[in-house]
Amino acid sequence: MASVQDQLEIKFRLTDGSDIGPKTFPAATSVATLKESVIVQWPKEKENGPRTVKDVKLISAGKILENSKTLGECQSPLCDVPGGVTTMHVVVQPPLEKDGRMVKPV
Repeated sequence: MASVQDQLEIKFRLTDGSDIGPKTFPAATSVATLKESVIVQWPKEKENGPRTVKDVKLISAGKILENSKTLGECQSPLCDVPGGVTTMHVVVQPPLEKDGRMVKPV
């Protein structure tokens, strides 16, 4: 049976200051899976939402998290309080045009 330490409660802070979550994830969850969760839970009323995992950057304790890492590998002993809620900041990268320039919102 999984212990409490094998589970992390995470909320995702969007750039406008609103939050998605908190939601509990196993420590074995990959960062890519967290990003998929953000995409699925993205508020419908917000414009310029992410479409793919590549559009999302997650930042925790000042570090950009790598898709291939698990939550357990990303934990910071100084910032993550056992039994507390971890806040991850979400940055949505605008899509790029074929020539590498950013697409400007209309």
